[in-house]
Parts: sequence; structure tokens; C-alpha cells
Amino acid sequence: MGCQSDNWITLFDGETLEGWRASENTGSWKIEDGALVTSGPRSHLFYDGEVMNHNFRNFELMVDVKTTPGSNSGIYFHTEFQEEGWPEKGYECQVINSNKPTEPGDYVEHKMTGSIYAIRNTWKSPVPDNEWFNYHIVVRGKTIQTFINGELIAEYTEPEEGYRPESMKGRLLSSGTFAFQCHDPGSVVYYKNVKVKPLPDDLPTPGEPPEDLEFEKHLVDLASGNFPLIDLHMHLKEGLTLEDVMMHARKYGFTLGIAVNCGLNMGLETDSAVQQFLDNYEKPSHTWLAVQAEGREWLDMFSEEVIAQFDYVFTDAMTWTNDNGKRMRLWIEEETEVGDPQDFMEQLVDRTVGILESEPIDIFVNPTYLPEEINDRYDELWTEERMDRVITALVENQVALEINNRFMIPSTAFIKRAKEAGVKFTFGTNNGGKDDLGRMEYAIEMIEECSLTGNDIWMPDNNL
Repeated sequence: MGCQSDNWITLFDGETLEGWRASENTGSWKIEDGALVTSGPRSHLFYDGEVMNHNFRNFELMVDVKTTPGSNSGIYFHTEFQEEGWPEKGYECQVINSNKPTEPGDYVEHKMTGSIYAIRNTWKSPVPDNEWFNYHIVVRGKTIQTFINGELIAEYTEPEEGYRPESMKGRLLSSGTFAFQCHDPGSVVYYKNVKVKPLPDDLPTPGEPPEDLEFEKHLVDLASGNFPLIDLHMHLKEGLTLEDVMMHARKYGFTLGIAVNCGLNMGLETDSAVQQFLDNYEKPSHTWLAVQAEGREWLDMFSEEVIAQFDYVFTDAMTWTNDNGKRMRLWIEEETEVGDPQDFMEQLVDRTVGILESEPIDIFVNPTYLPEEINDRYDELWTEERMDRVITALVENQVALEINNRFMIPSTAFIKRAKEAGVKFTFGTNNGGKDDLGRMEYAIEMIEECSLTGNDIWMPDNNL
């Protein structure tokens, strides 16, 4: 098999399964209009043809794919034929663009198309169902890259001693063949134009492997456990570019929400300014875009139609007017009037509850922030009664609570109390520039310390 053109070799002729071998339920594969179609119980279709004796090490694989709503599939490489079960050898690149409806508490697969499955995931679908897209997988040395429609989605360089959970011990680079996955009877996915470009075996590794192997272990455990590693509060500030933050996110397997400051004296201040920004912003397909609504005036400054063009909206209680009529920005000492700390806290909680009850937001960010003057009394001032007032308002208004990496708030006690009440959480870097991107260390610490699961995490709609 194999028509060669410009070093690309066709692996599927569009008419027969010549050169391919199915495991388990062989009837789960059919050909329609020149495409392989997954349709039936679990099965894997392995390339078993003559090209390179079906043993590939470094390569580029190119496939056109179309998913249907709720369908689940995958593309394996460096694998080998096995009669049954999920392939134990090699890597899988995920194919799923939408989730099936579930009952509350049911498992929901969050790892989306472009993911290097369970190692470096993307948590937002880069393409819609029912449309053909191009899937490009590249392996050079120890580096794996996935591209969707030419856009780099995931990248991973395997360390010399890569950690894997016991159930994934074979998920390592070596050499082998390719396979497509038929996941279940309801997962109908189409594959066509399957071609490979073999690359020399001695290519150097272009990427850098993880340096902190203990932290890498945490990342892999969370990725394999279907825990959404999502940073919904990232800023492009002080020369930080979109490519800078995308490269940073790929390094750890994070998916980003880029936040735009909209409000009085905080960036964009009119509908026309926001619209101009939106018209010129080239959003990567696997990221979200958020409004950070600044101050309490934002509701009167922007129309619903303009705000609705963003994927989600968040705000905080760091800007408000006190009982003396003073508008305060709590992170600026000269603008902040604390006075009696107990009275200040009562005003802060009142303003916070008022925001949660009256402002149409999805996430409450920088939660429980205190001015520097009284921050050393955080545990004393954030009493259980005050925590519960805020938590009740979060639950009643279905607003998610950010675990903020910059300020390392809220406290463990607050998070545990909020989780018990049914609050959903998000993670946010809230960086001030390029020098404080971090690795979401506080959030990852809170996942373990507060026993958070994927079901505790709020995610924007997986819209495009």
C-alpha cells in the first residue's frame, strides 16, 4: 500500500481496509464516501500494512477528521496490535469536540481534541462537530506536537524517566504503528486522507523536558485523572504576548482564559472601544476570552450585546465605595480607608454579597482579598459567619469562586466550607506581567488539601 508524493505516504485508499487490522468488534468499522467510520462497540483499527513494516519512530501523521455530537475517539501512535482492550503501548491523541449529556455527578470526559491524552490535555474543543478538520501529529526525538487546522494545540517533551500511573505504564515513546479508536456504539467519527511522512530516526529533540519531576508527577496524575487544569484569569500585560502565555500553558498542560479589563480607569471604557478590541483580537481556538468587570460602574458602561461576545464575565470586591462615600481600590494603599477593621469587614462582606446578588457574573475572583494593612489578621477577620454569608450568596446566585494563585486566596478553611456548600471553583493566575506567570502551584496544592475533584470545577461553555 502507499502512494508516495513529496515524501507523504497514503495509508488508507478510501475504498478498502487493505493494510488495516481491527481488534475485538471488527464490525465497528465501515467505509462511507472514502472515509473510515467508527460505528459500533469498542474496537481499534491498527495499521498493519507494508509501509516501513508498520514501524514508525519519528514522523508526521496527517488525517482529516469529522466528529458528531457526543462522539469520542482517538488516534494512537507508537502502538502495536492487541486483540482486545484499550491499547497499552504508545500515546493517544484525543478526538472529542462535545460532551454527552449526563446526570449530575456522572463522569464527563473533559480531555478534548488535540490533547496528548492524559499527559498534556487541552480542556476546550478547538473545532466544532459535523465539520471536517485537519489533525496533524508530529514526533521528533522525545517531543510530541499536535496541530488542529495548522494551530499548535499541545506539546510535550518526554523526560528520560517519565512518570506514569500504573494503568498508563506503556504510554511512552518508542516506535510502532498507528491505530484509530472506536470508543462506543454512540461515537460516530469519520477519518479520511490518512497519510504519513516518515522522518529520520536520529532527529534531535527540539523541546525541553520537564525539569521539576516531582511537580510533573502531580501534573500527570491530574491530567490522567480527568481534572481540568484551566487558568481562567490570565492577563496580557507589560509586554506579555499571546504567544508567550500559550507557550507557557502548553508547558504544563493548562488551558487559558484571557481576561480583558473593562471599567472606569482600568482599560476599555466604552462599547466602541470594547468592540474595536474584539474585532482585532485573534483568539486561539482552544482558549476562552473573558471580561474582567472593574468597579461597580461597569453595568452602566457596557451594553449586554457587547458583553455577550465574551465567553464569561468575572469581577471582584476590590473596588467599592464605603459608607463615607469614598471610592476605594483596595490594592492601592493611598486610596484605601480601613479604619476600624471589624467595621471594614462588615462593609466588605456587605459589598461582596451585593455584587453576587446584583451583577451578572460567572466567577467571583480575588475572593476574600484584604488590604495590606490588615492582611496579617486574615484568619481572625474572616470569621465563619462572614465566610458563610459570602458562600450562601455564591450558591444562591450560581457564581463560581476563584482560587487565586497570585494572592493565594481564599484560605483552605474557606475553600473547604465552600466545597461542602456546593460551590464550584475556578483557578486564576491574575498575573501582573510576564514575571509572575507561575505554575498554578497554590491551586494544585488546594486540589489535594481540599479534596477537590473535576466535578467541583466550573468551566465555560465549550463554545467556539
